[in-house]
Amino acid sequence: MKANAERIEKNTVLLEVEVDAELFSQAVNKAYRNIVKKVNIPGFRKGKTPRHILERYIGKETLYEEAVEALVPEAYLDAVKDTGIEPVAQPQVEIVQAEEGKPVVFKATVMVKPEVELGQYKDLEAVKQSYEIKEEDVQKELDRLQNSHAKLLTLEEGAVAKDDIAVIDFLGKVNGEPFKGGEGKDYSLEIGSGSFIEGFEEQVIGMTINETKDIQVTFPEQYQAEELAGKEATFTVTVKEIKRKELAPLDDEFAKDVSEFDTLQELKDDIKNKLIQAAESRAKFTLRRELLNKAVDNAVTEIPDSMIEQQTKEMLANMSNNFARQGLSMEDYLSYSKSSMDKIREDMRPEAERSVKTSLVMETISKAEGITATEEEIQVEIEKIASAYRQDPEEFRKALESEGSFDFIKDNIIKEKTFQFLVDNAKIIEDTNVQEAE
Repeated sequence: MKANAERIEKNTVLLEVEVDAELFSQAVNKAYRNIVKKVNIPGFRKGKTPRHILERYIGKETLYEEAVEALVPEAYLDAVKDTGIEPVAQPQVEIVQAEEGKPVVFKATVMVKPEVELGQYKDLEAVKQSYEIKEEDVQKELDRLQNSHAKLLTLEEGAVAKDDIAVIDFLGKVNGEPFKGGEGKDYSLEIGSGSFIEGFEEQVIGMTINETKDIQVTFPEQYQAEELAGKEATFTVTVKEIKRKELAPLDDEFAKDVSEFDTLQELKDDIKNKLIQAAESRAKFTLRRELLNKAVDNAVTEIPDSMIEQQTKEMLANMSNNFARQGLSMEDYLSYSKSSMDKIREDMRPEAERSVKTSLVMETISKAEGITATEEEIQVEIEKIASAYRQDPEEFRKALESEGSFDFIKDNIIKEKTFQFLVDNAKIIEDTNVQEAE
C-alpha cells in the first residue's frame, strides 16, 4: 500500500491511497463468496453459482462495491498510521479507481488536529499563594467532628432551638389554596440548615411539642417553580418531635472514639497537618492553572468545529450524569431553568473551545519538550491505582489494555510532567498577602 498526505487547508488533509491489485482481487473473491450465499439464480443451488454466472446476473460492479466497502476502511486506517496524521472527524472518501487487476486508488479528505503555534510558555510569571492555618481552623474541624458524632436525644418537653432537628407536619397555601409540593408529614428539619425557604426555620424556633402555628414566608423571585416565584405563602406547621444533639466533650476519650489517636492533642496535630496539606494542594493547583492559562493565551490555533462539538457533547453527557445522580433528568432541568438544549450548547461553546485549546497546547508543549511517560513511571502508576482498588497490578494492567484504557494512564503521566515543566521553568513570586484557609 502507498499513502501520501497533503495539507490542503490549515486543518484539512487530503490522503491519496493506493492499495495493491492483489489485495483488491482477494477482497472481490471474498465479496463473491458472501453474495453467492444470498442470491437465488435459476438452475443453481444457493451458494453454488459460478462467479462468471453471478457477475452476469448481478453485475460485476456489485462485487466491486462490496469489495471496496470492505477494503477501504482498513486501508484508510493503515494510511492514517503510516502518514502520522491525527483525524478529528470522519473522512470524505472518493474512489478514483476500482477495477480488478489494477490497484485500488482512493482519496480521503479529512479534518485533522490543528497545528498550534506556541507563544511564550517558559519564564512565565505567576504568584504562589500562601495560606495560614490558624487555631480557629483546627477548632472548626474539631467542631465538625463533634457534631457529626453527636447523639440525638428526643426531648420530652421544651422548645425548638437552633441546631435542633424538628419533626414537623406542614401544609403550605398561596392565596388560601394548597400548592404542589407544599405538604409534608413527619419531615425532619434541621434548624439552621437553610434547606427551607428563607425565614421558615427561624419562625419554627421557639415552638413546643404538639404546637401548631402559621408561618408566613415569601418565595424568591427566581424560584424554580415559576407559578410560586415572588408569591407570599402561609405554612401551617405542627411540631411533633424535637431532637437535640448531645455533644461529647472534646477530650482524650473523644479522640479515641473518632480517630486512631490516643490523645486530643494528637488529633489536633493531625487535623492541622491535613489542613496544611490541603492548603498546599490548593496553592499548587492555583499556580499551575495560572501558568497554563497564560501559556494557552499566548498560543495561536484554529480549532475545527467538529472538535468543539465533540467536547460540547462530552460536557452535556457529564451534566446529564450529574443530574441523574441527584435524581433529576435533563428535561427537568430544562423545565426549571426555562432553557433549551440549543441555548445550553450555545452557552457551553466558549468553555468547550477553551478546553480543546488547552488540551492542544498541553500536548504541543509536551511534544516540543520531548516529555514522555517511561515504562517505569507507567508501572508505578498502575501499581498505585491497583492498590487503591485492591487489585493485582498485572491483572489490572491487562484489564486496562483489553478495555483500551492503557493510553489514559500514559496521557495522565505526560500531563502531570508537563504541568511540572511549566512550574519548573516559571518565575514564581511568593505572595506576601497570606490567605486564610478555607
